[in-house]
Amino acid sequence: MPEGDTIYRTARALGRALTGKRVTAFQTAYAQIARAHDERTFVGQAVEHIEARGKWLLIHFSGENILATHMLMSGSWHIYRPGERWQQPRANARIVLETEDFVAVAFRVPVARVYMAESLRRERAIPRAANDILRAEFDAAAAVKRLLACADDELAHALLRQTVLAGVGNVFKSEICFLEGLSPFAKVATLTAAQAESIVATARRLQAANVLEDSGDQIVTFSGRHRRTTNNANPGESLWVYGRKNEPCRSCGTLIQRALQGPNARSTYWCPACQPLE
Repeated sequence: MPEGDTIYRTARALGRALTGKRVTAFQTAYAQIARAHDERTFVGQAVEHIEARGKWLLIHFSGENILATHMLMSGSWHIYRPGERWQQPRANARIVLETEDFVAVAFRVPVARVYMAESLRRERAIPRAANDILRAEFDAAAAVKRLLACADDELAHALLRQTVLAGVGNVFKSEICFLEGLSPFAKVATLTAAQAESIVATARRLQAANVLEDSGDQIVTFSGRHRRTTNNANPGESLWVYGRKNEPCRSCGTLIQRALQGPNARSTYWCPACQPLE
């Protein structure tokens, strides 16, 4: 599932392929995007830069258009050479952006919007760059304050708030809680300042480890990459607790538990022995 690390790698790969290139053709299945294209055509504009903000991917064009997409559970961006066979059927394509050298396709992307710089600044759904834990401008001290301000939230639910730590999703929230030895159901109000600082540092360390360069990350976004939070390269041993219900804890052997948590009933995994609710 796309979390901040996935979007970061996608933005990096798209940026390598498209930055500085002029758009030669543009198609979309979305009426709002098509209307923006009619009013201020993407064709002829150059791609100035591409960035990730939490779980949002933003493509900035020279004509001041900013195309923002959110993958949710089903979306993905692919990059192809002209004439190369697509990995999904054309019916799944929601946006197709072509340059002389590459074709970028947004498959089954459920959320896509066009902004200008001012309207993007007003958009509260898209995190500020300083809230993204993978950005150089990330402010850890401010993030600690935002986390501690969620006093009435359960910890795992607070970690999913993109206004707190943009980029953390369901996998990382469970892994962070395990590594910190904290119950995902503990109220944020019970945290010490030192614990909150450690949580933020762990969140950043885990995601940073999952965006390291590798040969499959250059211009291809559909090949996939196995997320890892342990130090084990074996795909079957890459996570501490997520997706491991009724399997033994890698630390103590207690069976991992799973529960639905928060208003959106998101899956949470934890070890009841390593992460007791005190």
